[in-house]
Amino acid sequence: MNERPTGQGAAFAVGLLAGSIATLLLGKTLATSTPAKADASSSSSLDPQSTGTQRQADDNDTPSRQSSPHGNTHHLPDEIRSEMLSRNSLYFSSPPSSSSSSTSPPSNNNNAGMDCITSASVLVIGLGGVGSHTAHMLARAGVGHLRLVDFDQVTLSSLNRHAVATLEDVGLPKATVLSDHLRRICPDPDRLALDPVVKMYTGDAAKDGTMMDPPDGKEEWDVVIDAIDDVPTKAALIASCARRGVRVVSCMGAGGKADPTRVHISDLRSSSRDPLATAVRQRLRLMGKKEAKEAGVKITNGSGVANGGWLSCIDDDSKLAVVYSSEKVVAKLAAVTDEQKEEGMHNFGAVDNMRVRVLPVLGTMPAIMGQAMAATTLCELGGKPFSPVGAERVGRNVRHRLYQHLKNREKKFEERHRPALKEGSDNYTTNGIYVGPIQIDPDDVEYLMAELWKNRCALSGERLGTVLELHRWDVGRPATPNNLVLMSVKSAQKFERDFDELGDGREGVDAEVRRKVDARLAMCILDAEDDIE
Repeated sequence: MNERPTGQGAAFAVGLLAGSIATLLLGKTLATSTPAKADASSSSSLDPQSTGTQRQADDNDTPSRQSSPHGNTHHLPDEIRSEMLSRNSLYFSSPPSSSSSSTSPPSNNNNAGMDCITSASVLVIGLGGVGSHTAHMLARAGVGHLRLVDFDQVTLSSLNRHAVATLEDVGLPKATVLSDHLRRICPDPDRLALDPVVKMYTGDAAKDGTMMDPPDGKEEWDVVIDAIDDVPTKAALIASCARRGVRVVSCMGAGGKADPTRVHISDLRSSSRDPLATAVRQRLRLMGKKEAKEAGVKITNGSGVANGGWLSCIDDDSKLAVVYSSEKVVAKLAAVTDEQKEEGMHNFGAVDNMRVRVLPVLGTMPAIMGQAMAATTLCELGGKPFSPVGAERVGRNVRHRLYQHLKNREKKFEERHRPALKEGSDNYTTNGIYVGPIQIDPDDVEYLMAELWKNRCALSGERLGTVLELHRWDVGRPATPNNLVLMSVKSAQKFERDFDELGDGREGVDAEVRRKVDARLAMCILDAEDDIE
């Protein structure tokens, strides 16, 4: 029986036709185009004598680059590139969140989210199982400039987890192997600039040369992806970026774990059951304390939360977001072999001071964590950041207690201020204070605690273990999800004193903390209040 196609079916058919036409155009373009001169990342062949080795650069030299053996490039027409990125463009076409970062688009441009991604510059350090998957997806999603840094080569054992390497790539530098593959995805260097650097990041500016320098025309990298698995180097990179104010998305340990439901995204302090995260956190604190002692400054508040200098990145996921697994390690390092014992462990590392024992890795875990890093990066760049669910769960009794305390507190507040209602209003006093019932239910409490406020005081950074309460942020608005802030008892008492003395508790809050709280409230996905008057 023939049926008349619906509007949705017709649109789907038009989409299929457009995609087919674009594919035919691409085929003709690839068939007739003359390979242009390769870009900086793929201008000549690999030197057979130096394949897989690390070229040492002088202090003023550009980062070491190994060129691609098949790096032919050519221009992609606008219609082809648009079709390649069409699904992402649709995703990022809706108006962005008001809490977006400095690279986020204005709301009056429907394509601004995708424009921010295509104009973004991302530095990826570490191109193994995690970093290769992150870089691979960033390139497919349209990021305009990628610098790919790794000193190591593709090995047989890395084929179980690397995003693109094949058997024929064994022995070649990971940076150039990945760059070559990404160039096949987008052959236009004006659409995707690739900068492979076959060199180890050390944290020593003299040794690293211009590796960390942003591309020409950029003041700084939009995001730095940290996929390093060595503690000292990882900590050095995070500290360097924190000092410069550069956004970092970092991956913790993927080895010895398998459960994808235990992967989380959070600040570094919240990460749990992750030995690498613990070691990095401790090293950063030692570095921060040493610098603070030398400078004679205080970097932590009374609860031990970093609140000064670059070390605050440990507690601030807007500066440093980490992807980690809370699963307990189920497979330990491989035992030291008799050969290693006989000849000396120091003779088996790829470079000095690096791990030499084999870490068991199920290939799926690095891929999942790498994709999580890519998703975090793309959504932030495109102006649609998400709020990750924390690993800590809030018990039913805790949720009920917070809800009842908020309800009772607001009832007393209403009784205190209702006599001052302005004429003709049921909810507003003469000085603009809202009085009335709370506009959340008990089910909202877990979202507010675990997802929006990450189970910690928004003002001091204190966590579960101290008594936390929900308080209204702006007394000129009702107690709705996007106007409730989680505070410790101590912070709440000060907030209430400031309200009595200054007329607005927010006036006593540090300006930077207040900005962060306002930005966090703007990310609340629960419904805001209806118009009251």
